[in-house]
Amino acid sequence: MYIRPVTAKCGDGDDRDIQTMQHRGIGYVASFEQFHPTDMLRWSQQAEQAGFEAVAASDHFHPWTPEQGHSAFVWSWMGALGASTNLRFGTAVTPPGWRYHPAILAQAAATLEAMYPGRFYLGLGAGEALNEHIVGEYWPEAGVRSARLWEAIEIMNKLLTGKVTKHSGKYFNLESAKIYTRPETPPPLYVATAGPLNAGKTGQYTDGVMLVGAADEKLKGLIEKFEEGARKAGKDPAQMPKILLIKISLAATEEAAGEQALKEWPNGGMPFPKGDIRNPEDFREMAKLVRPENFKNRVTMTPDLNRHVELIQHYIDLGFDEVYVHNVGRNQEEFIERYGKEVIPHLKWKNANP
Repeated sequence: MYIRPVTAKCGDGDDRDIQTMQHRGIGYVASFEQFHPTDMLRWSQQAEQAGFEAVAASDHFHPWTPEQGHSAFVWSWMGALGASTNLRFGTAVTPPGWRYHPAILAQAAATLEAMYPGRFYLGLGAGEALNEHIVGEYWPEAGVRSARLWEAIEIMNKLLTGKVTKHSGKYFNLESAKIYTRPETPPPLYVATAGPLNAGKTGQYTDGVMLVGAADEKLKGLIEKFEEGARKAGKDPAQMPKILLIKISLAATEEAAGEQALKEWPNGGMPFPKGDIRNPEDFREMAKLVRPENFKNRVTMTPDLNRHVELIQHYIDLGFDEVYVHNVGRNQEEFIERYGKEVIPHLKWKNANP
């Protein structure tokens, strides 16, 4: 499998070390399942003013439940975000090989990085039937989905070098393709993973890892496998981004936070794999079984923002460079304002970039 060199170039400028593209800070999650894109653009601008460093945008074709009500095309929106803010941004996450052929994703990623140098990243994952079944292909088991992901990443890494690329693989074919509009340096590719095998491959074949909030033991184990994979490819894992995404429900009381999560984000309380469920209507029926207690250790409910500071600082101390926060409630402006005043100023990163 093609491994992107430690120093990679895809344009005509000087080589730059991809691994040095490491940032630290708090990111805002733009939940495309829940909100209109115009509102999220405004909130992202407000987040920048409040001290958020970046945006992670979900890439869905459907919302989880019909009641969430939205599912705009994230790639149109990211162009507007780049033009109207100075934030870094990317997807959390995009599955290659279903709605998008990997060549198209590579072209899209190269274009955004060419327009907004040093600001775009491509977050990738294996995908869910909710969004990907729409193309009418057979939806396979998890192992096959992972295999498709890594073959797609191989294609994208080759294309992002700017060379003419051909590929004849188990899942994808590519004939004499070359990306002409390229940035000076390839955009970083991150993979969201929850298992040790893919965590190792993420370190070996990509530029950084994205994890979701979990028990410390699980997070440490995944990071260890990621670092092993990076060293196997001759990379320094200490210089590779480690990104965490967490969910909160910010409300006046813990009870209100639980009710809000139950109404707005019931899928977050479903303690089972959701990758094979195809329709928002099916999730709506399953949501009837979810109770506020099902969100324990999945969505932070406390109204005490000092505890939010403690939680996020704990993740920073575990070694995460960036923590992206998704408030599942509709009170986005309140969340942004309060985090800007009461949370972000109190967080400390070791060796933070000036």
